[in-house]
Amino acid sequence: MFNFSANHLLLLSRMEYRTCVVFLMKDDSTRRVYRLYDFTKSQTITSDHYYCVSGKVNSADKLYLVIESVKRDTKHSPDPQLRLDWTAREKRI
Repeated sequence: MFNFSANHLLLLSRMEYRTCVVFLMKDDSTRRVYRLYDFTKSQTITSDHYYCVSGKVNSADKLYLVIESVKRDTKHSPDPQLRLDWTAREKRI
């Protein structure tokens, strides 16, 4: 297993399964998209903040980015217009 960490992440989607929660998050700096797995189902991540995430890469037969810790990214704040767009989108869903 290897360690990973990423900053400046925004939540794109959240899917809950029987064994885990899967977060699809986008690094707003590099435009990379990550699929992060929370097997403890304990992380609270919302779409109106940036986050710093760290964890382990489990690479048995497939790469899984397993979350160990999540905290708000206090150095960056999303554009207020984006918050309005997210709120409107979430109300439509």
